[in-house]
Amino acid sequence: MIEFKLHFKGRLMESSASLQLAKHMLLMFGAVLATGALCGLLARLARIPDVVLLLIAGILLGPGIFNLVYLPADSALNQLILIFGSSYILFDGGASIRLKVLKQVWITLLLISTLGVLITASITGLVAYWLLGMAPVAALLLGAVIASTDPATLVPIFRQVRIRERVAQTVMSESAFNDAMGAIVTFAVLNVALGTGEFSLSSALLELLRQSLLGIMVGAALGYAVAFSIAHEKYAFLAEYASVVTLMAVIGAYMTADGFQASGFMAVFVFGIMLGNQEALGFKRGQQENSQLQDFVTTTAFIMRLFIFILLGAQVNFSQMNQYLYGGVALVSIFMLVARPVTVLLCALPDRRAKWRLNELLFICWTRETGVIPGALAGMLVGMKAPCADIIASVTFIAILMTILIQATTTRWLARKLNLLID
Repeated sequence: MIEFKLHFKGRLMESSASLQLAKHMLLMFGAVLATGALCGLLARLARIPDVVLLLIAGILLGPGIFNLVYLPADSALNQLILIFGSSYILFDGGASIRLKVLKQVWITLLLISTLGVLITASITGLVAYWLLGMAPVAALLLGAVIASTDPATLVPIFRQVRIRERVAQTVMSESAFNDAMGAIVTFAVLNVALGTGEFSLSSALLELLRQSLLGIMVGAALGYAVAFSIAHEKYAFLAEYASVVTLMAVIGAYMTADGFQASGFMAVFVFGIMLGNQEALGFKRGQQENSQLQDFVTTTAFIMRLFIFILLGAQVNFSQMNQYLYGGVALVSIFMLVARPVTVLLCALPDRRAKWRLNELLFICWTRETGVIPGALAGMLVGMKAPCADIIASVTFIAILMTILIQATTTRWLARKLNLLID
């Protein structure tokens, strides 16, 4: 009897602790939603991308200042928000892409998403070796981590700042296509740093090709199946459940591609392209149905965005960043002002088909925010105790802060100066 009472009391205390944790998480989520809504309103009034204010809000609410919001970067819940949120934002961006535009700029996209990542990583790695005194392999590892752009940042920016179609869609598509290459190069260099392998350019490109093709196939197949089920003239048996089907398919596309060890982000992006171009596939939905689905996707993408960037801001480790602040700022400045322009010019100028203009190239040179994907890679390196992981994590967060606070904020201004803004 006494043993039963002790067992019951223990279970009751455990249940009480779980309930308190659940209430704390609910309160934190409520604070994030309320803050995100306020940031969205202020961003609209100030006519700047909301990711800027969301990141600042996260820093203010995080442990470093008010200590109201914090979710460990390596927690399962944070990883869930990161994966699903990025996937959904990327799907939303893919749905805005038009196939006729991709046909014009595919050569640039191919070069900048593959060769461009290697160029950026090499230049940044060389600067890190010279400026921060890092070992050559560790310096190249840092360059690889921050070489890819971030779809979770760029897609929302071009949703809010209307830029000429082919420029905006080129930058968004690059951010979707180059994350796989960034991850492949990062782990290839990591194997060399840990002494478990040798870096091979040909192997990296073959692995990129495999991951990309599988991701494209998964996204295309699922996109056609969903379009058929919600928009076919006779057999649209899931038309009234289009919103639920879309959520399910985003998860399905990512997980299926990931199961084949392919790029999940590539799969969800292609899925979005297929759904956004369903008329080209022979399907057509009513204007009202399309508007309802678009409103749902837009609202859900905003919720994912505010969680990602507020939590990302709350996870900034200022004490760690301060150790490498000056060198990190100098390195990221060269990264923004030298590595990116060189990469864009080397990859875009050979594309005679696209007929890029100078103002378009200048805009693409400036617009390459670093965000969630590089942050996730840096976090993984810290967890794996990779060489110079602390330096890499610190510089990555400096890159995230500088590119979002500087480049994202000036996107509208620069587009207007270069005559690329659609009013």
